Order: sequence, then structure tokens, then C-alpha cells
Amino acid sequence: MPSNHRNITSSIMARTCVMAAICASLRKSTTGIRSVSAFAFAPSTTNAATKRVATNHRALFMSTETETPASTIVPRMKAADATEPTDHPVVVKGWVRTVRKQKTLAFVEVNDGSNLGGIQTVLPFDAIDEDTKKAIDKLTTGAAVAVEGPLVKSQGGKQAVELAGTSLKIIGDCPGDTYPLAKKRHSLEYLRTIAHLRPRTNTVAAVARVRSVLAGAVHSFFQQSGFVYVQTPLITASDCEGAGELFRVTTLDLDKVSELPKAVDEESGKETDSVDYAEDFFGKPAYLTVSGQLGAETHACALGDVYTFGPTFRAENSQTTRHLAEFHMVEPEMAFADLDSAMDNAEAMLKHVVKDVLGKCSSDLEFFQKFYDKGLTSRLEKVVSQPFVRVSYRDAIGFLQEEIAKDPSKWQFPDVEFGTDLATEHERWLAETKFDSAVFVYNYPKSIKAFYMRDNDEDGGETVNAMDLLVPGVGELVGGSQREERLDVLEAKLAEQDLNPEDYWWYLDLRRFGSVPHAGYGLGFERLVTYVCGIENIREAIAFPRYPGNAEF
Repeated sequence: MPSNHRNITSSIMARTCVMAAICASLRKSTTGIRSVSAFAFAPSTTNAATKRVATNHRALFMSTETETPASTIVPRMKAADATEPTDHPVVVKGWVRTVRKQKTLAFVEVNDGSNLGGIQTVLPFDAIDEDTKKAIDKLTTGAAVAVEGPLVKSQGGKQAVELAGTSLKIIGDCPGDTYPLAKKRHSLEYLRTIAHLRPRTNTVAAVARVRSVLAGAVHSFFQQSGFVYVQTPLITASDCEGAGELFRVTTLDLDKVSELPKAVDEESGKETDSVDYAEDFFGKPAYLTVSGQLGAETHACALGDVYTFGPTFRAENSQTTRHLAEFHMVEPEMAFADLDSAMDNAEAMLKHVVKDVLGKCSSDLEFFQKFYDKGLTSRLEKVVSQPFVRVSYRDAIGFLQEEIAKDPSKWQFPDVEFGTDLATEHERWLAETKFDSAVFVYNYPKSIKAFYMRDNDEDGGETVNAMDLLVPGVGELVGGSQREERLDVLEAKLAEQDLNPEDYWWYLDLRRFGSVPHAGYGLGFERLVTYVCGIENIREAIAFPRYPGNAEF
């Protein structure tokens, strides 16, 4: 026999002997004892990680052959918490990633979603019962299982511990011939067609974990900063941005167009072609909101500092990698504040959430750096450690004009002047090349910004007190402004943009009754996820992406 074969055989035999000895010891010490719970506490030998995840509920391991009550409890262990050997059995529940069977033992990789790698289970055939052997023979990728045994020091180098399996039960079969997720890698485009299963892949699961930590960090930042969390309505009668890209909400029967109620012209008394929304559910046209900002302002003008964090909608016919029809916005509003206050808060918030992810999601970030963005970690660390650049819109336009003049053919949009709404290539050049930093661009032209932004006094209202935060790899991540607190100016701006003041009567009231300078901003949460994960397409940053032509699942 070749020497390398002898070495492999010796290694397997040694591992089998160790596993068999451990399993025999456990059988001897637990004779007549059955496990009943995957979550409840074990005896005092339970380690800290086990206690952290344990909770009382009936286990899948309890035999149905007899109703004799079990006399011990086996704690459930998350793969992410399996870091040290235990002197008692634990149970891991998850989905099978791989199965490898050899002459004397089987290797089963189980992933429960708590971390990237899951946990390897080693099951020596001479230490398990016949039911477990039969279950192993039926195992396929994707099957749901519960595996019991102690954690022991791993014989390999990929993880610190492995599960010395003494029992395995199949909770849910997974037919290998029809399961869409084979072991091979799939394109992200294909995975969107099976969005109900794609969280089982490394990329989408890692995105979900990072997204979860980011969401928690957003809340912790504002809560620690004394902000009040406000839930603003999803259904609205006003267009916050004034862009008209709204989804209509109606209970009128659109399948019977001929029966829709028609509005009547007040002067002629004749029926028009327009729908009479007075007969609709809300008695007026209603839409899905594009922003919670206007609602948040009402509470900021009473509670001081508030924030919203919820879904928003935009009926923009865009198929780019940066846009979704349904997305989430983080929108703080601060009373007695100006634009500098908003920029200071946005910078502190972004540093906080990125630092939190760096500390809690290191293995996921390493995965993204390996497969998606080689410079991810250093870029995120720079966000935390370096102050953000601040530059006026006028100066930014000057920098761009100077650069584009060198070779206009390199640019998709080479025509840049005062009043140009910056494209992604302009934003990314400023953040990635010009400044190599996150950068605030402030004082934008009034003509390209929303009605509620405060006119700047120093230039006669040609610009507004607004800002965008641009970051490398994405471009615009945050947009904000000081809000227009002067009633007469706000009324004039509504008229300029042909917006009906009656739709904003309550918003104008804030300026009538105790108006104060206030400011805020909006952070596109899915864009933040793409930025922190280093992924290109925003459709991977949300569980079920909504975009033109797609509303599956």
C-alpha cells in the first residue's frame, strides 16, 4: 500500500477510535436516559454558549415508541456558538450541505444559518444505532436534520471543534433529483428565480446576517443618541419628493373600467374622464409612501429628535443595479438643527454601524472580500477611522469639469455644469478618485432638489441647504437637508412645483404654530447593505426584490 494511503487510513482509524471511545463513554454515562429538548438547559456542565441559546421546548429526539418521561435534557447548540469542546451531548439542527461516507464513518456538514461554515459532524458506524445508519443512507443535500453528540476538538484545520455524532434524525427529506440547489455554484441571477430557497446559499445567507446586524446597529445608534423611534404611515395622500413616481392604493374594481365612478366638472356639471376618488376607500387619491420624512417632521417638532426606519415605495421604471420599487429608508429628523447638524449625525451613524459589523460579522466580511470585493475590509475600516470630506456642489462641479476635460470620451455623461444632477459615475469619481473617502457634497441647485429643502439666503435662493453623502463603490448613500421652516417661502415653493397646498395643509401648520429650524436625512438601507457587503446589485440586498416586471413570492 502506498505511504500516503497508509497515512489516510491511519488518520481515519485514529479518528474512529477517538469517536468510538467518546460515544461509548457517553452511552455508559447516559444509560436509560433519553434526550428530550433541543433548547432547555443541560446539567451544570453546560457551557456559556449553550446557556445563551437554550430555551425550553420539546425535542425532535424523543422516541415515540413509549411515553416514559425522559430524565435528562440535551441543549440545542447553534453552529456559531460551537467554539469549545463539551463534556456533555448537544444537539444541532439544520440543513445538510454535504455528506461523505467512508468504510467506518460518515462526515455530514450541517448548516443552521447562524454562521458561514456550519459545523462538521463525524458519525463512526460502530458508535451509532441502526436507525442512524439508515438515516445516513437516505441523506441528501438540503435535508433537514437533528444531530446529537458532544463537541470535540476537530481533527481537521477548518474549524476548532466538530460534533462527535451519536444520533442523527432526518426531520425533513429533500429529494436530490429535484432540489434546485446542487452543490455547484449558481449565478445570482438564477438564484433570484428561486428567492424562497436562495437564503440557503452562502452569499445570500451572509447578506442576511450582515443586514440583520446593520439594522440592529441603526436602532442602537439612535436609541443611544436619545432619538425617539416613530412609525410613519405607508399609505399617504401626499408626494414627499414631488416626483410623481407613486404606487396608487385603491379598492375600486379596476377590472370593470366602465363602472368606475367619474368625477364631475364643477363649472359645467358634466361628467369627466377622471375617476371620482371621493367614492374610493379613503375618499381621495391614496398612494404608497416614497418617504416617511414629512410624518417624522411632525414628531420632531414636538419630541426634538426622532427617526423612522421602514419600507418605502417608488414606481420608477428602472432596471439598474441601484434601484428597487420597494426598499427601506432610515430617516432621522432633528429639531433646532441645521445642515451641519445633519451631516455630523449622518457621519457618526455610518461610523457606528460599520464598526458594529466589523466587530460582529468578520467571517461573512472575509467571504465577501474573497469572492466579491478584494478591498472591502480596508475600505470599511477607513470609514470608521477617517473623517469624511465636505465639499460644496460648486466646487465638485469644478473638479469634475477639470477632470472630464482631460478626456471626455472616458465618460458616459461628459456634459457637466452648474445645475447638472450628478450621475453615478460623477459621484463615484469624487468619492473613489478625487478624495478616496466618503464625501459630503452640499448646497445643491434649487432646481434639482425637493420643495421642502431650505433656500440658501447667501446666494438669493439659487441653491438649497441640502447634502448628499457619496461613498466609494456605491455613490450616493445618504441625502438630506435643512427643511424650509418659513411659511411664506414654503407656500411659494409648493406653487412653483405645482403641488396642491391643500394636500400639505398639516405640513404647513408646522410652520404656523411654533416653527423651528430643523434638519434630517434619508439613508437607503439596501444601498447600505450593498456597500458594506461589497456586492454590486441591490437585488441581493433584500429578501424578495421588487422591480419593474417582478413581484414574485
